[in-house]
Amino acid sequence: MVTRLNRSTLVSVLVVATALALVALGLSAITNAGGTAAEAAPPAADKPAAASHVMQGHKMAPAKPVAFGDDPDGDGYIPADPPVTGVEPSDEIPPHRYFHEFQANCSVNHTAPDDPIVYPGQAGASHDHTFMGNDTTNANSTTASLSAGGTKCLAPGDRSAYWMPTLYNGSEEIRPVGPQTIYYKAGVTDYRTVRPFPKGLRFVVGSPTQTAEEFRNHPGMVEGYECGESYHNYDFPAVCPTSQDTQLNLRMQAPSCWDGTYLDTPDHKAHMAYPVVTGANQDVCPPSHPVALPMIEFKMAWPVNGDMSQVRLASGTGHSFHYDFFNAWDDATLDALVDHCIVGALQCNARGYDENNPGEGAALDENYELPRS
Repeated sequence: MVTRLNRSTLVSVLVVATALALVALGLSAITNAGGTAAEAAPPAADKPAAASHVMQGHKMAPAKPVAFGDDPDGDGYIPADPPVTGVEPSDEIPPHRYFHEFQANCSVNHTAPDDPIVYPGQAGASHDHTFMGNDTTNANSTTASLSAGGTKCLAPGDRSAYWMPTLYNGSEEIRPVGPQTIYYKAGVTDYRTVRPFPKGLRFVVGSPTQTAEEFRNHPGMVEGYECGESYHNYDFPAVCPTSQDTQLNLRMQAPSCWDGTYLDTPDHKAHMAYPVVTGANQDVCPPSHPVALPMIEFKMAWPVNGDMSQVRLASGTGHSFHYDFFNAWDDATLDALVDHCIVGALQCNARGYDENNPGEGAALDENYELPRS
């Protein structure tokens, strides 16, 4: 038996069929663009705010290598000239000493939405950063421009650039006050093998997009955020004790093993690595990154306490903390501090002087400069 459809019924069926086909076609296009339909269009409430890097009304541009300054071909690789070759990681055990470090005490000099490592030559492309050390650091900084600049570090020979995302309490910018402590330490057990940074080396520690768990488990993490008697916070604590002396503190260590080949790579990390722990419970550079360099440790202190509910970074939440280093030390000054304090196994201040071992003298004079011969 054949069922006949009247004209109105047939039109309705065709309309429904066409609509279903169009819906299916749209879902297919979304799926083919990268994932399932559900993945391609999550509800607005489920989209993480940090994914678009929208901070302070500023949207960061996509990061990609560009031809600029020290990277004229724009491939993201800046080769060392000359490269360091023929180095084997040391697993020897040196005479035991508790310390092998010196301090670089550098003050904040300006803030700006620039990042000469991630966005070279692109002024305003980044979230806001707080810059310490070299007072000329901006989006157009190169090894040559930093080497010719001034500094707010105690040692005039330290013209390196150090920066991190700017901290805010509500709309108020909070800057660390006075010289901040940036340690230069031995990251490997055989501290005798540590050599100075090559001029122009640069890298990024951490990531603005890291999760709280990634921040907690980062190999450079020390103890998280601290304030008063509150420790091991991996986001900003809700409250810090209100007192004149209470500040928000954070320490984070950088990788200290170098591949000897590149001063920078496209991700600003691959040329560096953290030491690995061997079976003898020693920290040794991996074979892929055999050159032991000083381990930088940021020890930052922000003058903020009380209600912390409005405290944030320009990059987002507390676990988005990261920092950048661009080496522009005077070679002779850095050589003297590394040799005297790290290789010499001392606990030095910014002069390269160990108060517990006064007989060892200092690497620098009372003006934090190399002694004149």
